[in-house]
Amino acid sequence: MSRVAILGSGSWATALAKIVMTNEQEINWYIRRPEAIEAFIKQGQNPGYLSNAHFDTSRIHFSSDINEIVSASDTMILAIPSPYVKQTTNKIKRSLKNKTIITAVKGMIPDENMIVTDYLVQKFHMSPDQLAVIAGPCHAEEIALERLSYLTIGSTNRNKAQEVAKLLATDYVKTCTSDDVIGLEYSSVMKNIYAIAAGMCQSLRYGDNFQSVLIANALQEIQRFAQAIHTAHRDIDASGYLGDVLVTAYSKFSRNRQFGQMVGMGYSVKAAQLEMNMIAEGYYGTRCIHIANQSMQVNLPIVDAMYAVLYEHQSPTIVIQELTQKLQ
Repeated sequence: MSRVAILGSGSWATALAKIVMTNEQEINWYIRRPEAIEAFIKQGQNPGYLSNAHFDTSRIHFSSDINEIVSASDTMILAIPSPYVKQTTNKIKRSLKNKTIITAVKGMIPDENMIVTDYLVQKFHMSPDQLAVIAGPCHAEEIALERLSYLTIGSTNRNKAQEVAKLLATDYVKTCTSDDVIGLEYSSVMKNIYAIAAGMCQSLRYGDNFQSVLIANALQEIQRFAQAIHTAHRDIDASGYLGDVLVTAYSKFSRNRQFGQMVGMGYSVKAAQLEMNMIAEGYYGTRCIHIANQSMQVNLPIVDAMYAVLYEHQSPTIVIQELTQKLQ
């Protein structure tokens, strides 16, 4: 793979940059705010995220001009929160012919209600073979600490998947490949919804026994929904699906779990978002999956419960109590 670019400046983008720089001598990096770039170069670390991840900035070409980065790069890793993907990609005026985009976005495009690969194919007339997705249990904070992590790379192009897997493999990151792009993307969206539910249930003092039932049912929901969207043979127990659900639902690093805890404690959605000052992808994913499911009518009681709390402003206490009667 030739020159690789990171698009985004958050914790996940920073963690991915750390991984890539293990295997690449130089990278390009699009960061929207020039002042953030100046601080990064001065400090040798991202001033806003993962302060314990240090970088040799002489090996990084920073720019706040996304078209400069696109022109200078063959492979781009898109690591921007889903609510801002459309706004960011609207700035791209350069041709993406013969480019590779790896999406690390674990959410859907809210306005379009589309997974990111479908959006890129539609917007830029890209071939699915130009795209890959990153999935699996991999918190940015643990990458910064170089704790062993596992990633699943999905692409309809087997050679592309293998190239990306090689790019992201390090001593502390193991990689594998899959051709189930759609299943991996939807699972990555839905696991954030279930992490909100898990955090909410913790605040409402439901114990480990119930949490285990909640996650077992969550996995069944992912399986049912993914099969309704795209019939395929997929091992839902693999780390790209189950592993990602578990780490997002249980980890102290999970912002979606934290968001759910706050809502369960009585915070309004707005108050929880303001206090966190970070994007909880599951909030947006809940509405996207709810809308997508209106025509399919897949049985998704946990998603329905989270929609009732987050968008219909129903009581978490009552909604979760009703949910307990629907799980097995």
